Amino acid sequence: MNELMLKGERAKQASFCLSSMSSGQKDKALTEIARMLVERTEEILDANSIDVENAENKGITGALIDRLTLTSERVKSMANGLLDISELPDPVGEVISMWKRPNGLLIGKQRVPIGVIGIIYEARPNVTADVAGLSLKTGNAVILRGGSEAINSNKAVVTIINDVLCRLNFPEGAVQLIEDTSRQTAAQMMKLNRYIDVLIPRGGSGLIQAVIENSTIPVIKTGTGNCHVYVDGESDIKMAEDIIVNAKTDRPGVCNAAETLLVDSAIAQQFLPPALQRLKDMNVELRGCETTRKIFGGVKTATEEDWHTEYLDYILAVKVVKGIDEAIEHINKYGSGHSEAIVTADYSNAQRFLQQVDAAAVYVNASTRFTDGGEFGFGAELGISTQKLHARGPMGLKELTTVKYIVYGSGQIR
Repeated sequence: MNELMLKGERAKQASFCLSSMSSGQKDKALTEIARMLVERTEEILDANSIDVENAENKGITGALIDRLTLTSERVKSMANGLLDISELPDPVGEVISMWKRPNGLLIGKQRVPIGVIGIIYEARPNVTADVAGLSLKTGNAVILRGGSEAINSNKAVVTIINDVLCRLNFPEGAVQLIEDTSRQTAAQMMKLNRYIDVLIPRGGSGLIQAVIENSTIPVIKTGTGNCHVYVDGESDIKMAEDIIVNAKTDRPGVCNAAETLLVDSAIAQQFLPPALQRLKDMNVELRGCETTRKIFGGVKTATEEDWHTEYLDYILAVKVVKGIDEAIEHINKYGSGHSEAIVTADYSNAQRFLQQVDAAAVYVNASTRFTDGGEFGFGAELGISTQKLHARGPMGLKELTTVKYIVYGSGQIR
């Protein structure tokens, strides 16, 4: 039995034990892990500095380095996320509904852990703590396979987690990290359907597509974020400016950052010059349609490929459209089903946008940057699901459960 299969076997055995652990036991583990992450921050940052240096030596820059980099504040944020999770209601064991049949059988539908969660992700070490915390709270074992860029950071975080779990007598194999970051190992992991109950890819489009096409394990697709902000003809100009600047520049390397700005032609002449100037002053490269380029100088010509692209960088595509119908049509054609926003003072247009745009999260007068488990009150998230079965949007605790039917009888036979 190779190493991956051994990890799978350990995780499967651990999942049976975890499923019956009390909320108190799980919450104690989460609070203690949070405390130790903060206490051992220097250890995590030392490991992270090696990852960042290696990434810089490979020529990785900008937003991708930002995603990889940890600071004392970011470690504290990871710990706070675990504390938030510990304070949320435990969904495991919840009886969703119960009904009685004419024959006297009492049938209930109860939340239970999925079992073993597998996740393949890229250079965001905070994901390691988030996923481990959510999995532990819901009684699931988890096998983590992070990217090579963050391997030292991930090892440091998982070591701390397992030190705590061992001390609290949690089963071996509850949280495991695959340290071999080769493509061959990832491919082997995708075939462990004997042990892993669901596989979740979290990263760029190439990674996600590879998992979807090659996995024999059921996959929850966490999609790329080709997100749009549409500025309607009836809009507060200053509000619209603030929203697009935030959505594009707050953290451009994350999946809920805006990649395309759509502007109603009725307001384009008034809105675009000040908004694009603010973006340009923040070093955002602008790629626009011909109308945009006539209104504001220094904008590169947008190609068909630009409308499809998740830049994850200081780049923004800009298009002037003839009203809300064209905006919705454009979003539903090019969007990735992640997060879309309209800025408008028109209630009717706001409702049309909410109803007709096909995405996991749709906003009226707010930045797309809020599509996040923590911001939604979930403590943390496993990822943002852009598919439509089982889970959609930020995946928190309930999305890491399934159901079983519990049936009470008094001797009934059929």
